[in-house]
Amino acid sequence: MERRLRVGDGSRRAVRLAVLGPVRAWRGGTPLPLGPVRRQAVLAALALRPGFLVSHEQLLDGIWGARPPNSGRKVLPSYVYALRQALDAETAGPAQSLIRGEPGGYRLLVGEVQLDATDLAEHADAARRAKVSGDPDTAVERLSAALALFDGEPLAGLPGPFADVERQRLLERLRTVRVERLECLVLLGRFAEALDGLATLSGSGPYDESLAALRMRALYGSERPVDALGVYRDMCALLRHELGVEPGEELRRVQEAVLRRDDERLLGAAARRSGYPGDSGRPGNSAAAGPPGIRPRRAVNELPGDAGRLVGRDAELAQLTAPSAPGSVSVVTVDGTAGVGKTALVVRAARELSDRYPDGCLYVDLRAHSTRRRQSPEQALQRLLRSLGAATGELPGDLDELTAVWRAATSPLRLLLVLDDALDADQIRPLLPAGAGSRVLVAGRRRLAGLDAGRRVTLETLASDASVSLLTHLIGEERAAREPQAAQRLAGLCDGLPLALRIAGSRLQNRDTWTVEYLVGRMAGDDHRLGELSVGDRSVEAAFRLSYDQLAAEQQRGFRALGLAPTVEFDVLASATLLDRPAVDTERILESLVDTSLVQQPRPGRYRLHDLVRVHARRLADALPDEAGAARRAALGLFLDAARTASDWGPAGFATGPRLTASRFAHWQEAEAWLDGAAGELVDVVGYAAALGEADYACWIAEALCDYFMRRGRYHESQAALEIALAHEGEATDRRMAASLRNCVMYTAGHQRNYEVVLTYATEALDLGRRLSQPGEEARALAGLGTVHLRRGDGDAAMPPLLAAVDLSRRLRNYWLTWIVLLFLGLAHQLEGRDAEALACFDDACTHAEKAARPHMLGRALSCAADAHLHFGHYGEAKRLLRRAIDQVLHTGDAFLCARSLTRLGTAEEAEGNPESAIALHHQALLLQRRLMSPLTEPNYDWLEMDIRNRLGSAYATAGRLREASREFQAVVDLPGGRAQQTHGPGRR
Repeated sequence: MERRLRVGDGSRRAVRLAVLGPVRAWRGGTPLPLGPVRRQAVLAALALRPGFLVSHEQLLDGIWGARPPNSGRKVLPSYVYALRQALDAETAGPAQSLIRGEPGGYRLLVGEVQLDATDLAEHADAARRAKVSGDPDTAVERLSAALALFDGEPLAGLPGPFADVERQRLLERLRTVRVERLECLVLLGRFAEALDGLATLSGSGPYDESLAALRMRALYGSERPVDALGVYRDMCALLRHELGVEPGEELRRVQEAVLRRDDERLLGAAARRSGYPGDSGRPGNSAAAGPPGIRPRRAVNELPGDAGRLVGRDAELAQLTAPSAPGSVSVVTVDGTAGVGKTALVVRAARELSDRYPDGCLYVDLRAHSTRRRQSPEQALQRLLRSLGAATGELPGDLDELTAVWRAATSPLRLLLVLDDALDADQIRPLLPAGAGSRVLVAGRRRLAGLDAGRRVTLETLASDASVSLLTHLIGEERAAREPQAAQRLAGLCDGLPLALRIAGSRLQNRDTWTVEYLVGRMAGDDHRLGELSVGDRSVEAAFRLSYDQLAAEQQRGFRALGLAPTVEFDVLASATLLDRPAVDTERILESLVDTSLVQQPRPGRYRLHDLVRVHARRLADALPDEAGAARRAALGLFLDAARTASDWGPAGFATGPRLTASRFAHWQEAEAWLDGAAGELVDVVGYAAALGEADYACWIAEALCDYFMRRGRYHESQAALEIALAHEGEATDRRMAASLRNCVMYTAGHQRNYEVVLTYATEALDLGRRLSQPGEEARALAGLGTVHLRRGDGDAAMPPLLAAVDLSRRLRNYWLTWIVLLFLGLAHQLEGRDAEALACFDDACTHAEKAARPHMLGRALSCAADAHLHFGHYGEAKRLLRRAIDQVLHTGDAFLCARSLTRLGTAEEAEGNPESAIALHHQALLLQRRLMSPLTEPNYDWLEMDIRNRLGSAYATAGRLREASREFQAVVDLPGGRAQQTHGPGRR
């Protein structure tokens, strides 16, 4: 089909000629036969020097190079004659020919030929003029038209030095047009579109600083400044490591602009259109609606809702909000007894300070005085990093490593961090941000003498007049004025504790018929309550009991049940399970409890109880042991249901334990998403079950979560959950758990490449499985023993246990177990050079994966099968399988398997003679490995990088790009274990 070539007065030109792809020509829409490639090369040499005389020697050297034809220049007339026959009109004579012969050479007439390369230049020039004049929309339109002229590789298939030089020039022109268009997209605020385009270009120019600078600008416009700074760090490391140079001035200026949040410098027209105020970047000033593709940037703000009027705290509030020393991290501590209002004070101070901290306001409850497991510095850092968007996958479990990641992420930021209910200085120090000008407000019962703080505030109970003032504010001045002495007594009974005062005031707000004296009488009539209200923490519980007494019967049951939730936060489904009520009724009860301030709603659809409220609710629940026991088991059953439904192991993988008639989750994706919502609290669920004496549930849940944790790369959490369960395995009535938990530890250790642990636990599990007649556990243990031999490089030794395992798993109709053992069998065969047998195992594994209908299983089996086809040289089949594998794992978020499959797809493309396609795929695999994986948490990180770079080096060598090939091979050698990879690695199969 003819491509449209549009320029100037092209409608009057007789011939259209295309060189931005295969060389083609048309006259009046009719394709013209141009003959063999050397004849086309002659035409291209003339067309790309339009109007100039091209000498015979230039044509011979440009087309034949160092090997001219034996007949020399005599061959040229025959080529030119054939071209004239094709291009000239039938009535044209020599004098009217498009190709004029002159002494010494030939000339192509400019005015009679419409050339797509000329159209390209006109579009690019018009785009630049539009951009300079402040019209990026027109620039994008003209640049898009320029890109549409390309129809593949310019001068495709043409031989000779001239074609090679021109091809590279036109390809560079294509790259320039693409980059100019992407920059205009950034100026228009179309950041997502720009990032997509940059992703396709990044692999072809890894050292291009201008491309990195443009990517930083697009990420910044997409509200991802941390990622933008990450691009700068990665480019600096690459330039220093690979080239031994520092980044140029342009890249440094962009980095400085990101740090300063200089919207005008980074976004230009996009910043002005969206209402960004120059370099301020303040969310409060960026609410104006912008053009399509740009959203006003908002800093992260996790501060809880304001508790209302703050009474009697003016002096303390002034200390917390006073200016801090510039250029440093300011730390202010607030200490005091429970219920004295520490949280209300620091939250109010944080809200008043929030405008001074453009990069966000973060809040963490460290739960030092909680019935729940105290939040460790590791857990707090993981949550903080995810809140900032600085991490999306598995994070390190080691405190030092996490602290280093946190400091790197916060070094360019100015943050306000509130740390509530802190225990001691050791819990706080790792959480301090590194960004100069940041501020940290710490609240806790203890005075943190070991923490370097700029200011310390000790919060005392409210004075009598402040207590009455707060109570008056709550119940109304008219009501308080009618009973001034009762109001004084009620404030005294609350002992100046703001939490007790607020709860008492709320009771009176919700009961118009009650007098203040009546409430005083209720409190005074209960000596136990008065005693608790007059001393420390127990006074708060008495106040909560007063609030509880006013709830309707269904609300009271709901409140008791919520105190039994295994996690701090819970959703409607978890609450409905605890209450054994429909979701609609449960949500109504939850919202009514939110109105009473007994339940908090940190975000839509998620609920929680304050820790002290939870203590009270659980004590109320424990007074009704039958009700509490049923609710606890129901909640644990929900987590077990979710974990088993989400697991790839399928029903056959859980031979014992509760058998639900119907899951609460429609499909495994729904169960997986629900578990994701619990974030880092899943290990706590196992601990909760163990603490309650529900050893079976602790073991069942830890077992069921194992596969979910493995697929998410959360190996440390799996290990922690299993350690809790193993400590209580002897108390469980389900005797299968003894072997199963050891198999789970073995499976987790295998992913962490800790094969000594694998051997120990697999041996124990095998003995237990045989003694207790548990064939499923016996098969899993045999598979683990086989993998130890496999990882040690002895495929023949791996065969007996693996063959025994696959025989057992087939008899049990356990698709998952059969699938994974077949994969190991295939790898064992492959290790010993038995590729046909390996391929048969992989094909069988694919069949079992398809029966299980789990994308992760099928993707892994397809990738392994493709490896075998690569070794056989069946590149087309390997490509088909790898594309299927990539499509499957994209739905699971398995970055490792996706990158592994992409790089093998690149190897197949290289083998079929497409090294440039292979190079692009290898770079895509590297990008995926670097962005979604971490060497701190993924034991196979370095191996995967070495494998990708080995393949990339080979593709560069095949493409003749030897310098780049040498660089990649050197990078492999320089990586940890790289020299061993050269001689003992898994190879390129």
